[in-house]
Amino acid sequence: MKNLCSKSLGLLTVLIVSVLFLLSCRTKDTIPIIETGGQTPMPDQWIDKDTGHKLTKLTRNNSDNRSFYFHNNPFLPTADGKGTLMVYYGNQNEGVSDHYYGGQQVRQLYVLNLQTLESQKLTNNTAPIHGEIVAKKHREVVYQSRDTVYATHVDKGSTRVLYVFPDSLRRTGITTLNADETLLAGVFSVPEKDSILKYHPKKSEFFQLIYEAKLPHTIFTVNTETKELKPVHSDTAWLNHVQFSPTDPEVLMFCHEGPWHKVNRIWTIRMGEKEPMLMHERTMHREIAGHEFFSVDGQTVWFDLQKPRGETFFLAGTSLNSGKEVAYQMERDEWSIHFNISPDQKIFAGDGGNETQVAKAKDGRWIYLFYPDDEMKKLKSEKLVNMKHHDYDLEPNVHFTPDGKSIIFRANFEGMSQIYCVEIKK
Repeated sequence: MKNLCSKSLGLLTVLIVSVLFLLSCRTKDTIPIIETGGQTPMPDQWIDKDTGHKLTKLTRNNSDNRSFYFHNNPFLPTADGKGTLMVYYGNQNEGVSDHYYGGQQVRQLYVLNLQTLESQKLTNNTAPIHGEIVAKKHREVVYQSRDTVYATHVDKGSTRVLYVFPDSLRRTGITTLNADETLLAGVFSVPEKDSILKYHPKKSEFFQLIYEAKLPHTIFTVNTETKELKPVHSDTAWLNHVQFSPTDPEVLMFCHEGPWHKVNRIWTIRMGEKEPMLMHERTMHREIAGHEFFSVDGQTVWFDLQKPRGETFFLAGTSLNSGKEVAYQMERDEWSIHFNISPDQKIFAGDGGNETQVAKAKDGRWIYLFYPDDEMKKLKSEKLVNMKHHDYDLEPNVHFTPDGKSIIFRANFEGMSQIYCVEIKK
């Protein structure tokens, strides 16, 4: 009898293990292994057949959705601290193609729970809005509509006015908020710049024209408590790409905009000081440095470096404390429009590029992961997503999730721009 029970128990154990194994296989089989962008619509989840990495579609409606620009943090923890929220732009009008979406006419701000994928609308402005600023300390998203800067609470939905620009500066825009959330910053110029943008709306036209015009530009701050607007730095160079350090509320970075091979682009300035500091000086004809961003700890400024333009490619970083520079070389096909750094600052990501970009890459349409080799001063790459069906007129703009396990990007391989997440671990 005892032997019979033992045999029965053994058979039951084998049966349970077999069922669990079959269920496991079935679960894996429900996630298809397919070509990214090879069909429309794509499923909610799939395995990229070319890389083996799992993707999840985060926005699942028939409208245009866009994640933030690469150096603007879109994340904050949920109210209970157990999950992660992501702020993004969504389109109110369903069926508006990515190719016809102007970006400001109909978009509103939304917040997405990355664990539940529940989305909540935050704004409902009738006028265009812009600004991509998440204030983690106050749990607000900061944005501008016409002459007014607003802050909307991501949990309560309440909105307050942070600042109203005077009539003389009503076309001025804010772009960044400092680490302790006491200062907003942006740039104002002169009406002649608005005229250039109005009559030459294509970047291929206005980029060179504004650079050559040498118009006065001024970086300013606005105190969020006292409402004082204060000029910080003025120049006849085109000042742009203004961003505060993520950790030091007194450090601001900006660029001299224009054709990259003609400018010493990347500068920082400390609040209260008059002279900015150049972060990378060009060393050869047609050398370029750009698309600069801070490291997570705010100690390093990272940037795309090419010596010269379109020839040899690096991801470089300059220490704010020592001024020492490090540069990791990469292959032509690995060059990316934008790079970003992981929360632990050990690896990087890139959003690739097509053959019309500066690298003229023959096989550059990938979302990349990069591992720096400090001994060889090179980047070792891993392909995460095949982007051959994506139109690079829309820049993917990669972001690491706060847990460092995934990379979020936007893409239009389904016709509309949607937001996707790719897991780093296969």
